[in-house]
Amino acid sequence: MKFLLQIISYLGLGLSIIPAILVFQGSIDSATCKTLMALGTLMWFTTAPSWMNKSEEEHG
Repeated sequence: MKFLLQIISYLGLGLSIIPAILVFQGSIDSATCKTLMALGTLMWFTTAPSWMNKSEEEHG
């Protein structure tokens, strides 16, 4: 479960960074960039707190 949350978190982080680069290059428009970044931010902030800053002892 933790591994799946990490994958989703990193995909969300990528969606928060990559669209800005693509709009700078002119590959996508700003409306698409805003939508992708909002989705990435939502993915990151909903999944990352579940696994970050927790030691292995807390998980049993």
